[in-house]
Amino acid sequence: MKPAPFDYERPGTVEQACRILSEAGGGATVIAGGQTLMPLLNLRMSQPFILVDIGRIPALQGVTRVEGGTRVGPMTRQADALADPLLARHLPAMVTALGHVGHHQTRNRGTVGGSIALGEPAAEMPATAAALGARLEIASTRGTRTVDAADFYIGPYMTALEPDELLTGITYPDWPDGHVVLFREVAQRPGDFALVGMVGAAVVEGDTITRAGLAWFGMGPTPIRMRQAEAALTGAALSTLDPRALAELAVADTAPFDDHHASAEYRRTVGRRIFARCLREALALKEAA
Repeated sequence: MKPAPFDYERPGTVEQACRILSEAGGGATVIAGGQTLMPLLNLRMSQPFILVDIGRIPALQGVTRVEGGTRVGPMTRQADALADPLLARHLPAMVTALGHVGHHQTRNRGTVGGSIALGEPAAEMPATAAALGARLEIASTRGTRTVDAADFYIGPYMTALEPDELLTGITYPDWPDGHVVLFREVAQRPGDFALVGMVGAAVVEGDTITRAGLAWFGMGPTPIRMRQAEAALTGAALSTLDPRALAELAVADTAPFDDHHASAEYRRTVGRRIFARCLREALALKEAA
């Protein structure tokens, strides 16, 4: 239960971190909160030559307002994000999802960006970024680029990040005040990865849904946007919604799998039910307000 030998670097700037990653030629691994990486190192399931600790780079921390959205530094601790007033006001869906990430102890060390960059398909933060339309800022010695969160995930623990690249920011576009938050997950125990989960937001103006962003987690090899359900919801009148029919559209985009926790059919069945229930409850609260 000891990691293989590695060199340790603690850069103070994004530029220094990118240079180390570039010079390592694919042999370096970034550590943020380390809540997943440390067990992998101890089990020797990950054996980097260089461990790059980005914990002391000021530019990677904190929550700020930017034009048209809210920017979260990837090194922002999950516990700090959970208590952040800007996120509570502008991204209540993210705050709701954060309350289900791991445990209090792990959220004190775990980071928002670490979870997003890891790409665990049953985790809340990657799906939340995809559902809300987040843009991911990526840097390397070759320059910078941005990627839509929905396009960032390729497979389980596989992302669009190249070995020499670093996630430097997550920008979530604004959702209007008073928008509806949709979140539900089923897990074996509080703090476990979800067997099935959904997260998203919807904007209701009068009797009409004018905008929707929804994603599954635990329902395939990556976070999955509910494209068909989003399209059916957008422009629909509340009085004409059929939650069961919409639930069928929602699960149609998924690719669940069998494992020792649950079968694919179980995941589809639970997905239909939590989607329909969550939609009914969220819109009922909106109408009551």
